[in-house]
Amino acid sequence: MSAAAERSGNTPIEPDRLDPFSTPREVDRVFGHDAAAAEFESALRSGRMHHAWLLVGPEGVGKATLAYRFARTVLAHREAAEDAQDVPGEHPLFRKVAGLSHPNLLLIRRSWIEKTKRYSQWISVDEVRRLRAFLGNTAGEGTWRVVIVDRADELNQNAANALLKALEEPPPRTLFLLISNAEGRLPVTIRSRTRVLRVPGLDDEPLGQAVRAALDRDGVRADAKDLALALALSQGSERRALELVSSKGIDLYDQILETVAALPDLDGGALHKQAERLSGVNDTERLELYLALLLGLMERLIRFTATGEGATEAERKLAKRFVSKNNLAQWAEAWEALSEAKSEAFALNLDRSLLVLNAWFRLQHLTEEHPV
Repeated sequence: MSAAAERSGNTPIEPDRLDPFSTPREVDRVFGHDAAAAEFESALRSGRMHHAWLLVGPEGVGKATLAYRFARTVLAHREAAEDAQDVPGEHPLFRKVAGLSHPNLLLIRRSWIEKTKRYSQWISVDEVRRLRAFLGNTAGEGTWRVVIVDRADELNQNAANALLKALEEPPPRTLFLLISNAEGRLPVTIRSRTRVLRVPGLDDEPLGQAVRAALDRDGVRADAKDLALALALSQGSERRALELVSSKGIDLYDQILETVAALPDLDGGALHKQAERLSGVNDTERLELYLALLLGLMERLIRFTATGEGATEAERKLAKRFVSKNNLAQWAEAWEALSEAKSEAFALNLDRSLLVLNAWFRLQHLTEEHPV
C-alpha cells in the first residue's frame, strides 16, 4: 500500500485524486510558486486581506496545494508567516486540514452519488448551501474561516449564484480560495469579486523537484528514462508528469507518436479499437490524458516550427516532416478545433469515440492537403 493510501484510508473520496499519490491537502511543500505565495502573504501581513482569491492556472501545476498552504497559514494565525513550510506536516493543524476535520475549514467540490457510484459532473447548489451553516457558526475570537472551492469552474449556474451571495456579504475574517483551470467559465460577477492570483506552469527545476518529491513521498518507483520523458512532455504540470510515469502514460504517448509518424496513412481497425478503449464510462481520466498528450504534441510541433525551441528529438523529426511556415496556420487551426471539440464533448457528454476519430481524421486531412 502506498504512503498516500495509508494516510487517506479514512478520509473522504477525492473527485480528482491521482492514485496512488497524496492529495494536495496532504502535501507539506510547494515548489516553484514563490511569487504567488509572496503576493498572498504580503496581503495577509498588511492587514488588508482581500476576502476572496481566485487561483488560476493550468491543470496540475500546484494551485490546490498552494490553496491548502494558504489555508493552513491563515488558520494558524501566522500573520507574519514568510516561510512556505510555516505549518509543518507533523503539526496537529496540518493533520486536521489534511483530514478535512478542522472546524474552520470547508471544502466545496463535486459530490459523490452513491446510486451511480460516480461523482456528479458539476458542483451542485446543495453543496454550496453548506456555506449557510458554516458561515453562520461563530468562529473563535480573532480566528479565520476558510472556504476552498475546488474547482470553481465546475459550479453549475444555481451553485454559482449561491456562491455569489456569500461572496457579496462575507462575515468578518472569512477567506474564500477559489481554484480554477478555466477562468473564462466563471461568471463575470464572481470573477469581479475576487483577487486573481496567477499560478503558471512550473519551470524545469521546480517541476523536477515537485515530481521527485511526490514519488519519494508516496513510495512510487519510476524508470529514469521514463521520468525524463515525462518531465519533458508535462508542459510544467506536476500532475501530468506523475500521470505519465504511474499509469502507463508513456505507452499512450508512444502510441500517439507512432500514429502521427504514419500519417497520412491511418490503420482504421486499430484506430477504432483505440477509440473504443478510451470511450468507456470509467475511462474518462485516460481519455483526458490521451487528448492532452495529443494536443501537447501538436503544440510542440507548432512551437518548434515557429521558434526552433521545444520538442523532443523524435518530435523535431516529425515537425520537419509535417509542419512548415506554409502550413503553420492550418496546424494552429487544427489544434484550436480539437481543443474546442474536447471541451464541448466533455461539457455536453457527446460521443467520445467520435471525438478521438475526428481528431485523427482532421490530422490525416491536414497532412494530405497541406504537405510540407
